[in-house]
Amino acid sequence: MPNRLLTRLFWSVVTLLATAVLTFLLVNAVPGDVARSIAGSKASPEVLQQVREKYHLNDPMLVRLGHYLVQLARGDLGHSYVTDQSVSEAILTRFPTTAALCVTGLVMWMLAAVPLGVLMARFRGSWFDRTILVAATLSLSLPAFWLARMLQYWLAFRLGWFPVAGFRSFAHLLLPAATLAIISGGYYALLIQANMMEVLHAPYIAAARAKGVSETVILFRHALRNAFIPVVTVLGTDVAALLSGVIFTENVFALPGIGTLAVQSVFNLDVPMIMGTVLFSATLVVSVNLVVDLLYRWIDPRIKADY
Repeated sequence: MPNRLLTRLFWSVVTLLATAVLTFLLVNAVPGDVARSIAGSKASPEVLQQVREKYHLNDPMLVRLGHYLVQLARGDLGHSYVTDQSVSEAILTRFPTTAALCVTGLVMWMLAAVPLGVLMARFRGSWFDRTILVAATLSLSLPAFWLARMLQYWLAFRLGWFPVAGFRSFAHLLLPAATLAIISGGYYALLIQANMMEVLHAPYIAAARAKGVSETVILFRHALRNAFIPVVTVLGTDVAALLSGVIFTENVFALPGIGTLAVQSVFNLDVPMIMGTVLFSATLVVSVNLVVDLLYRWIDPRIKADY
Protein backbone atom coordinates (compact mmCIF):
# COMPACT_ATOMS: atom_id res chain seq x y z
CA MET A 1 0.00 0.00 0.00
CA PRO A 2 2.53 2.71 0.98
CA ASN A 3 5.01 1.63 -1.73
CA ARG A 4 2.47 1.87 -4.55
CA LEU A 5 1.19 5.22 -3.33
CA LEU A 6 4.73 6.61 -2.98
CA THR A 7 5.56 5.40 -6.49
CA ARG A 8 2.50 7.11 -7.89
CA LEU A 9 3.37 10.33 -6.07
CA PHE A 10 6.97 10.18 -7.29
CA TRP A 11 5.95 9.86 -10.93
CA SER A 12 3.37 12.60 -10.45
CA VAL A 13 6.12 14.95 -9.31
CA VAL A 14 8.30 13.90 -12.26
CA THR A 15 5.42 14.59 -14.64
CA LEU A 16 4.84 18.05 -13.20
CA LEU A 17 8.56 18.86 -13.35
CA ALA A 18 8.77 17.77 -16.98
CA THR A 19 5.67 19.84 -17.76
CA ALA A 20 7.24 22.91 -16.13
CA VAL A 21 10.50 22.56 -18.07
CA LEU A 22 8.86 21.87 -21.42
CA THR A 23 6.33 24.69 -21.05
CA PHE A 24 9.03 27.16 -20.02
CA LEU A 25 11.15 26.30 -23.07
CA LEU A 26 8.20 26.49 -25.46
CA VAL A 27 6.83 29.76 -24.09
CA ASN A 28 10.22 31.44 -24.22
CA ALA A 29 10.78 30.19 -27.78
CA VAL A 30 7.70 32.06 -29.04
CA PRO A 31 8.69 35.02 -31.28
CA GLY A 32 7.96 38.38 -29.69
CA ASP A 33 9.48 40.98 -27.43
CA VAL A 34 8.25 40.31 -23.91
CA ALA A 35 9.74 43.58 -22.67
CA ARG A 36 7.76 45.58 -25.23
CA SER A 37 4.57 43.71 -24.28
CA ILE A 38 5.18 44.75 -20.67
CA ALA A 39 6.25 48.34 -21.24
CA GLY A 40 4.03 49.14 -24.21
CA SER A 41 4.62 49.77 -27.89
CA LYS A 42 5.81 53.37 -27.34
CA ALA A 43 8.34 52.59 -24.61
CA SER A 44 11.82 54.08 -25.07
CA PRO A 45 14.92 51.86 -25.41
CA GLU A 46 15.96 52.88 -21.87
CA VAL A 47 12.67 51.71 -20.41
CA LEU A 48 12.85 48.46 -22.35
CA GLN A 49 16.35 47.85 -21.00
CA GLN A 50 15.15 48.45 -17.44
CA VAL A 51 12.30 45.98 -17.94
CA ARG A 52 14.70 43.34 -19.29
CA GLU A 53 17.01 43.79 -16.33
CA LYS A 54 14.15 43.69 -13.82
CA TYR A 55 12.77 40.40 -15.15
CA HIS A 56 16.18 38.92 -16.11
CA LEU A 57 15.13 38.74 -19.76
CA ASN A 58 18.72 39.23 -20.93
CA ASP A 59 19.94 36.16 -19.04
CA PRO A 60 20.51 32.90 -20.96
CA MET A 61 17.43 30.69 -21.12
CA LEU A 62 18.95 27.93 -18.98
CA VAL A 63 19.81 30.45 -16.26
CA ARG A 64 16.24 31.75 -16.29
CA LEU A 65 14.91 28.18 -16.22
CA GLY A 66 17.03 27.38 -13.19
CA HIS A 67 15.85 30.53 -11.45
CA TYR A 68 12.23 29.63 -12.21
CA LEU A 69 12.59 26.06 -10.92
CA VAL A 70 14.15 27.27 -7.67
CA GLN A 71 11.32 29.76 -7.29
CA LEU A 72 8.80 27.01 -8.09
CA ALA A 73 10.32 24.70 -5.47
CA ARG A 74 9.56 27.38 -2.87
CA GLY A 75 5.90 27.34 -3.97
CA ASP A 76 6.15 30.70 -5.71
CA LEU A 77 4.60 30.92 -9.19
CA GLY A 78 5.83 34.46 -9.61
CA HIS A 79 4.02 37.68 -10.51
CA SER A 80 2.27 38.74 -13.67
CA TYR A 81 4.35 40.84 -16.04
CA VAL A 82 1.26 42.87 -16.92
CA THR A 83 -0.58 43.46 -13.64
CA ASP A 84 2.17 42.57 -11.14
CA GLN A 85 -0.43 40.42 -9.38
CA SER A 86 0.66 37.17 -7.79
CA VAL A 87 0.01 34.31 -10.22
CA SER A 88 -1.24 32.09 -7.41
CA GLU A 89 -3.64 34.80 -6.26
CA ALA A 90 -4.94 35.38 -9.79
CA ILE A 91 -5.60 31.66 -10.31
CA LEU A 92 -7.26 31.17 -6.92
CA THR A 93 -9.43 34.25 -7.50
CA ARG A 94 -10.75 32.90 -10.80
CA PHE A 95 -10.92 29.22 -9.88
CA PRO A 96 -14.31 29.40 -8.08
CA THR A 97 -15.99 30.64 -11.27
CA THR A 98 -14.46 27.84 -13.35
CA ALA A 99 -15.29 25.27 -10.66
CA ALA A 100 -18.90 26.44 -10.48
CA LEU A 101 -19.23 26.17 -14.27
CA CYS A 102 -17.59 22.74 -14.23
CA VAL A 103 -19.88 21.34 -11.53
CA THR A 104 -23.04 22.78 -13.10
CA GLY A 105 -22.15 21.45 -16.54
CA LEU A 106 -21.14 18.07 -15.12
CA VAL A 107 -24.43 17.68 -13.25
CA MET A 108 -26.40 18.64 -16.36
CA TRP A 109 -24.71 16.26 -18.76
CA MET A 110 -24.62 13.30 -16.37
CA LEU A 111 -28.30 13.73 -15.51
CA ALA A 112 -28.97 13.41 -19.22
CA ALA A 113 -26.28 10.88 -20.17
CA VAL A 114 -26.90 8.21 -17.52
CA PRO A 115 -30.60 7.51 -18.19
CA LEU A 116 -30.16 7.92 -21.95
CA GLY A 117 -27.20 5.53 -22.04
CA VAL A 118 -28.99 2.92 -19.92
CA LEU A 119 -32.18 3.13 -22.00
CA MET A 120 -30.23 2.95 -25.26
CA ALA A 121 -28.67 -0.30 -24.04
CA ARG A 122 -32.02 -1.62 -22.83
CA PHE A 123 -33.80 -0.86 -26.12
CA ARG A 124 -30.90 -1.60 -28.43
CA GLY A 125 -31.88 -1.31 -32.11
CA SER A 126 -35.17 0.48 -31.44
CA TRP A 127 -36.25 3.87 -32.79
CA PHE A 128 -35.31 5.40 -29.44
CA ASP A 129 -31.77 4.03 -29.68
CA ARG A 130 -31.32 5.28 -33.24
CA THR A 131 -32.74 8.72 -32.47
CA ILE A 132 -30.44 9.27 -29.51
CA LEU A 133 -27.50 7.91 -31.51
CA VAL A 134 -28.06 10.48 -34.27
CA ALA A 135 -28.56 13.31 -31.76
CA ALA A 136 -25.44 12.31 -29.81
CA THR A 137 -23.36 12.15 -32.99
CA LEU A 138 -24.56 15.60 -34.01
CA SER A 139 -23.76 17.03 -30.57
CA LEU A 140 -20.23 15.66 -30.79
CA SER A 141 -19.76 17.45 -34.11
CA LEU A 142 -20.75 20.89 -32.84
CA PRO A 143 -17.91 23.39 -32.29
CA ALA A 144 -18.09 24.69 -28.72
CA PHE A 145 -17.70 28.37 -29.65
CA TRP A 146 -20.43 28.13 -32.36
CA LEU A 147 -22.89 26.38 -30.05
CA ALA A 148 -22.17 28.90 -27.28
CA ARG A 149 -22.80 31.80 -29.68
CA MET A 150 -26.07 30.26 -30.92
CA LEU A 151 -27.40 29.68 -27.40
CA GLN A 152 -26.30 33.14 -26.37
CA TYR A 153 -27.94 34.81 -29.34
CA TRP A 154 -31.26 32.94 -29.37
CA LEU A 155 -31.93 32.16 -25.71
CA ALA A 156 -30.28 35.17 -24.09
CA PHE A 157 -30.26 38.05 -26.58
CA ARG A 158 -33.40 37.35 -28.63
CA LEU A 159 -35.68 35.64 -26.09
CA GLY A 160 -34.19 37.09 -22.90
CA TRP A 161 -34.54 33.86 -20.95
CA PHE A 162 -30.98 33.97 -19.60
CA PRO A 163 -28.32 36.63 -18.92
CA VAL A 164 -26.21 37.36 -21.99
CA ALA A 165 -22.76 37.40 -20.36
CA GLY A 166 -20.83 38.07 -17.18
CA PHE A 167 -21.07 36.35 -13.83
CA ARG A 168 -23.19 37.89 -11.09
CA SER A 169 -25.50 35.02 -10.15
CA PHE A 170 -26.13 31.32 -10.70
CA ALA A 171 -28.35 32.17 -13.67
CA HIS A 172 -25.26 33.36 -15.55
CA LEU A 173 -23.89 29.80 -15.42
CA LEU A 174 -26.88 28.06 -16.97
CA LEU A 175 -26.21 28.77 -20.64
CA PRO A 176 -22.44 28.09 -20.44
CA ALA A 177 -23.17 24.87 -18.55
CA ALA A 178 -25.81 23.91 -21.11
CA THR A 179 -23.17 24.35 -23.82
CA LEU A 180 -20.91 21.87 -22.04
CA ALA A 181 -23.81 19.51 -21.38
CA ILE A 182 -24.97 19.39 -25.01
CA ILE A 183 -21.50 18.64 -26.32
CA SER A 184 -20.48 16.11 -23.63
CA GLY A 185 -23.84 14.56 -22.76
CA GLY A 186 -24.19 12.72 -26.06
CA TYR A 187 -20.68 11.32 -25.87
CA TYR A 188 -21.21 9.98 -22.36
CA ALA A 189 -24.56 8.48 -23.31
CA LEU A 190 -22.82 6.52 -26.08
CA LEU A 191 -20.00 5.55 -23.73
CA ILE A 192 -22.39 4.28 -21.07
CA GLN A 193 -24.43 2.40 -23.67
CA ALA A 194 -21.33 0.64 -25.07
CA ASN A 195 -20.24 -0.52 -21.63
CA MET A 196 -23.77 -1.47 -20.62
CA MET A 197 -24.07 -3.75 -23.66
CA GLU A 198 -21.09 -5.78 -22.46
CA VAL A 199 -22.31 -5.96 -18.87
CA LEU A 200 -25.88 -6.96 -19.78
CA HIS A 201 -24.58 -10.20 -21.32
CA ALA A 202 -22.69 -11.18 -18.15
CA PRO A 203 -23.75 -14.37 -16.31
CA TYR A 204 -24.68 -12.56 -13.09
CA ILE A 205 -27.21 -10.44 -14.99
CA ALA A 206 -28.83 -13.59 -16.36
CA ALA A 207 -28.86 -15.03 -12.83
CA ALA A 208 -30.51 -11.90 -11.45
CA ARG A 209 -33.22 -12.07 -14.12
CA ALA A 210 -33.77 -15.75 -13.36
CA LYS A 211 -34.33 -14.85 -9.71
CA GLY A 212 -37.06 -12.41 -10.69
CA VAL A 213 -35.17 -9.18 -9.96
CA SER A 214 -36.92 -6.24 -11.62
CA GLU A 215 -35.41 -4.84 -14.81
CA THR A 216 -35.00 -1.39 -13.25
CA VAL A 217 -32.91 -2.79 -10.40
CA ILE A 218 -30.84 -4.87 -12.83
CA LEU A 219 -30.15 -1.88 -15.09
CA PHE A 220 -29.46 0.86 -12.56
CA ARG A 221 -28.05 -1.06 -9.61
CA HIS A 222 -26.21 -4.09 -10.95
CA ALA A 223 -25.33 -3.33 -14.57
CA LEU A 224 -24.73 0.41 -14.38
CA ARG A 225 -22.29 0.17 -11.47
CA ASN A 226 -19.98 -2.17 -13.36
CA ALA A 227 -20.44 -0.38 -16.67
CA PHE A 228 -19.44 2.88 -15.00
CA ILE A 229 -15.86 1.82 -14.25
CA PRO A 230 -14.42 2.78 -17.70
CA VAL A 231 -16.60 5.90 -17.68
CA VAL A 232 -14.96 7.11 -14.47
CA THR A 233 -11.55 7.16 -16.16
CA VAL A 234 -12.76 9.35 -19.02
CA LEU A 235 -14.83 11.47 -16.65
CA GLY A 236 -11.83 12.13 -14.42
CA THR A 237 -9.78 13.42 -17.33
CA ASP A 238 -12.65 15.60 -18.57
CA VAL A 239 -13.29 17.06 -15.12
CA ALA A 240 -9.61 17.97 -14.79
CA ALA A 241 -9.76 19.65 -18.20
CA LEU A 242 -12.89 21.59 -17.25
CA LEU A 243 -11.39 22.74 -13.96
CA SER A 244 -8.35 23.92 -15.88
CA GLY A 245 -10.52 26.40 -17.72
CA VAL A 246 -13.08 26.03 -20.48
CA ILE A 247 -11.45 28.45 -22.88
CA PHE A 248 -14.09 28.90 -25.61
CA THR A 249 -17.12 28.80 -23.34
CA GLU A 250 -15.69 31.17 -20.75
CA ASN A 251 -14.62 33.68 -23.38
CA VAL A 252 -17.94 33.67 -25.25
CA PHE A 253 -19.91 34.28 -22.05
CA ALA A 254 -17.27 36.63 -20.54
CA LEU A 255 -16.87 34.51 -17.42
CA PRO A 256 -13.92 35.54 -15.25
CA GLY A 257 -12.48 32.02 -15.06
CA ILE A 258 -9.13 30.38 -15.58
CA GLY A 259 -9.76 29.80 -19.28
CA THR A 260 -10.21 33.52 -19.86
CA LEU A 261 -7.11 34.22 -17.78
CA ALA A 262 -5.07 31.78 -19.88
CA VAL A 263 -6.16 33.40 -23.16
CA GLN A 264 -5.37 36.89 -21.89
CA SER A 265 -1.94 35.81 -20.68
CA VAL A 266 -1.08 34.32 -24.08
CA PHE A 267 -2.06 37.48 -25.95
CA ASN A 268 -0.06 39.59 -23.48
CA LEU A 269 2.99 37.28 -23.57
CA ASP A 270 2.66 37.14 -19.80
CA VAL A 271 5.09 34.26 -19.24
CA PRO A 272 4.58 33.77 -15.47
CA MET A 273 0.81 33.70 -15.91
CA ILE A 274 1.03 31.25 -18.83
CA MET A 275 3.33 29.01 -16.78
CA GLY A 276 1.03 29.23 -13.77
CA THR A 277 -2.14 28.28 -15.65
CA VAL A 278 -0.42 25.37 -17.43
CA LEU A 279 1.07 24.00 -14.20
CA PHE A 280 -2.26 24.41 -12.44
CA SER A 281 -3.93 22.39 -15.20
CA ALA A 282 -1.25 19.70 -15.06
CA THR A 283 -1.58 19.46 -11.27
CA LEU A 284 -5.33 18.99 -11.60
CA VAL A 285 -4.92 16.22 -14.19
CA VAL A 286 -2.37 14.35 -12.07
CA SER A 287 -4.46 14.75 -8.91
CA VAL A 288 -7.67 13.62 -10.57
CA ASN A 289 -5.94 10.53 -11.96
CA LEU A 290 -4.89 9.58 -8.43
CA VAL A 291 -8.44 10.09 -7.18
CA VAL A 292 -9.83 7.97 -10.04
CA ASP A 293 -7.52 5.11 -9.07
CA LEU A 294 -8.86 5.25 -5.54
CA LEU A 295 -12.46 5.35 -6.78
CA TYR A 296 -12.05 2.09 -8.67
CA ARG A 297 -12.04 0.07 -5.45
CA TRP A 298 -15.18 1.81 -4.19
CA ILE A 299 -17.05 1.28 -7.47
CA ASP A 300 -16.01 -2.37 -7.85
CA PRO A 301 -14.74 -4.15 -4.71
CA ARG A 302 -13.41 -6.96 -6.93
CA ILE A 303 -10.56 -4.70 -8.01
CA LYS A 304 -7.68 -5.43 -5.65
CA ALA A 305 -5.85 -2.12 -5.62
CA ASP A 306 -2.74 -1.81 -3.48
CA TYR A 307 -3.93 1.24 -1.59
